[in-house]
Amino acid sequence: MVSIVSSSSLLMPQLQRILIPLLALSALRVIFLKQGFGLSLEDISKGKILLLDLFSISAYVYAQKPQLDIHSFEGTFTREDSDPTVHESLSIENTLWASTVVASGTVIGVVIYTGKETRSVMNTSNPKNKVGLLDLELNQLTKALFLALVALSIVMVTLQGFVGPWYRNLFRFLLLFSYIIPISLRVNLDMGKAAYGWMIMKDDNIPGTVVRTSTIPEELGRLVYLLTDKTGTLTQNEMIFKRLHLGTVSYGTDTMDEIQNHIINSYSQMQSQSSGNSTSSTPSRKIQSSTPKVRKTVSSRIHEAVKAIALCHNVTPVYESRAGVTGETEYAEVDQNFSDENRTYQASSPDEVALVKWTESVGLTLVNRDLTSMQLKTPGGQILTYYILQIFPFTSESKRMGIIVRDESTGEITFYMKGADVAMSTIVQYNDWLEEECGNMAREGLRTLVVSKKSLTEEQYQDFEGLVFVQKQNRYNQAKLSIHDRALKVAAVVESLEREMELLCLTGVEDQLQADVRPTLEMLRNAGIKIWMLTGDKLETATCIAKSSHLVSRTQDIHIFRPVTSRGEAHLELNAFRRKHDCALVISGDSLEVCLKYYEHEFVELACQCPAVVCCRCSPTQKAHIVKLLQHHTGKRTCAIGDGGNDVSMIQAADCGIGIEGKEGKQASLAADFSITQFKHIGRLLMVHGRNSYKRSAALGQFVMHRGLIISTMQAVFSSVFYFASIPLYQGFLMVGYATIYTMFPVFSLVLDQDVKPEMALLYPELYKDLTKGRSLSFKTFLVWVLISIYQGGILMYGALLLFESEFVHVVAISFTALILTELLMVALTIRTWHWLMVVAEFFSLGCYVASLAFLNEYFDVAFITTLTFLWKVSAITVVSCLPLYILKYLKRKFSPPSYSKLTS
Repeated sequence: MVSIVSSSSLLMPQLQRILIPLLALSALRVIFLKQGFGLSLEDISKGKILLLDLFSISAYVYAQKPQLDIHSFEGTFTREDSDPTVHESLSIENTLWASTVVASGTVIGVVIYTGKETRSVMNTSNPKNKVGLLDLELNQLTKALFLALVALSIVMVTLQGFVGPWYRNLFRFLLLFSYIIPISLRVNLDMGKAAYGWMIMKDDNIPGTVVRTSTIPEELGRLVYLLTDKTGTLTQNEMIFKRLHLGTVSYGTDTMDEIQNHIINSYSQMQSQSSGNSTSSTPSRKIQSSTPKVRKTVSSRIHEAVKAIALCHNVTPVYESRAGVTGETEYAEVDQNFSDENRTYQASSPDEVALVKWTESVGLTLVNRDLTSMQLKTPGGQILTYYILQIFPFTSESKRMGIIVRDESTGEITFYMKGADVAMSTIVQYNDWLEEECGNMAREGLRTLVVSKKSLTEEQYQDFEGLVFVQKQNRYNQAKLSIHDRALKVAAVVESLEREMELLCLTGVEDQLQADVRPTLEMLRNAGIKIWMLTGDKLETATCIAKSSHLVSRTQDIHIFRPVTSRGEAHLELNAFRRKHDCALVISGDSLEVCLKYYEHEFVELACQCPAVVCCRCSPTQKAHIVKLLQHHTGKRTCAIGDGGNDVSMIQAADCGIGIEGKEGKQASLAADFSITQFKHIGRLLMVHGRNSYKRSAALGQFVMHRGLIISTMQAVFSSVFYFASIPLYQGFLMVGYATIYTMFPVFSLVLDQDVKPEMALLYPELYKDLTKGRSLSFKTFLVWVLISIYQGGILMYGALLLFESEFVHVVAISFTALILTELLMVALTIRTWHWLMVVAEFFSLGCYVASLAFLNEYFDVAFITTLTFLWKVSAITVVSCLPLYILKYLKRKFSPPSYSKLTS
């Protein structure tokens, strides 16, 4: 077991010193594997180094204090028992993610942070408990019902004259009328939500959809703003190499065979030269490099560009193991036979994989890579080995990555660098075409990378590497060992190389759109949903994708918000934007930050009037901030959809979060409320399931309230007739059975109702606009149901009192039977599209009631309920309570039909 001891934070506020009596093996494994100090996995596995020997080493690690940033790690490793003392820097390259799957071999590591100090825990924010708008509206109605309950009880006590212990009577009335409060509403709604989730997951038209919440399916039918990521959401995150530009000549997909011919010719000439004069090949290179510069041929420029693309990356070729082959023979096969059939490339960025796959297609193949070297295979089958001397990884700050390699055959040292045009334009030599061509490619929707190189002499590299300094402590290594501001110091040292680099080429990679993105976005726009695209990509690429995906229609103007840094600039630009009408807005994250700092309300007001908004160069925190701004300023429901870990904060902040399972993992999918497999599925999810969930829950909620109101009205009428006596009308099992077995199934069957067919909802997305107005459940519809309940409750009670004969038990029998029949008929009146289960529920409930009459002797006179007198009285009361409502519904559909009725006829 490894023990880790941290020093007092008072003594070392910036660092934690981790002592390593038993930790040396772990630390050495991490360091030596990366730095090549001679300790390798093979040495350990073959027994050259005993584990106990490693445990006896005296060493320690400095590590920076726990922090949020997941993309950086700074520390140093020191071994004290060697002469001289070994100092090695630790960076993010020396770390592994928690739960990393090791593809092959063994990794021995040291745990630096645990528990609350780990990056993952520190970056975890507690997701808010999302509550749907429908639930909030029902809460308001329930509060109104509670006030009605209290008011009705006070009125009854007042009419009683406050005689005797009036407060006792007040509480009696509160209990008698307590059915006004729909206690079963929450149960019915939660069961309904579970049913909606099950229906969504069982929909064959959107396979793979997962509902991860059971509280907000109705939100899918109330959305006004949809905030979407670009890469992997609107696009497939599958990169395809499309364009190579050398300044004077450009190659597209249809002319790639020319490049292939140039590469084949170039390497065949080199091979013939080397075989013809193998003894003097190296000196000739030396002489060639010292000769004056001449204008290079197109063939040599293509060769240099392709070689640079094939070498400047972080891609590793992986060879799949074949069935029945042991681990050892697999390693041997990888060493000896680089077969193309079972090779795949792995990298952190799909852009890099696309570039390496392209170099393979034109003849220069990456066949092997380890920590110190990589091997390329030429079209003629020759293996070229390059030693990796230094790697400068890509960061969001530098926007570029570099690598220094040494050619094994010639000994030449070359510094290759590639990156965004913004970062590279100041590094490469003067040219007059780079900026223009970058703009052209961006307008085509291509992601651009600028590739450059610089040849280094042995002396230049040694000066950089610093081997001439004492104890190998050079400028770069000293900077790496510096804990404080290490990134800045390292960047300053690397910057000494990044001068006057030779511009080789400009590459264009296309990120293809997801299937059916255009019709889906058009459908959402027709449904009245405003779409905002929040992306980390550059402005030109984001604008192009917005056009190609039809997020911005062809006829719409685009207002590109100019970069602003001060309050005055923001004020002028906002005024210029205010004069534009019906145009899409494109703004960068930096400008957005300035606008929100000084003119938050004005900016959001203007942006909300736009048909579409594109925010580029957005950080994950900014995405979540934009969602909260829309919620705060508009009060409308927002939906966020994304596919990567950088979209999680936005998804959790939105009222409804949708995650897509994509190439960037499942973080967004697992954090979201709904998980889908393709962007196009969002159309059916909102138009069909969102519509049905909202409409059904609105009808179900109001009907459950009606069920409580009608029986409370009957109780109020009964008490009023009998001198405001606080005596219950129905007792015992009748009250229990009324809310459960007699009416539960028909009422709950409303979750199967639908007003329009799914095909119609998708064909006419304009119907969705009505849902966002919230007309299915409002105080207006609630008051209509209250009036219906009062009318029906009054008719049922007064009718029973008028028609009852000698015994009071007849009033109970007549009124309760008429009440059950009325409820069943009202369910039938509410239903818009019949389902066979609804019919079953109606007859099953009626059958249960009829069957129970035989056992409820204490409530019903069996002799009386079997007579024709009972039947005609019950029928008469039921017809009077329901027939006017059926007539009103017919007249309303005749003279003021809803928007969907024409489509269903």
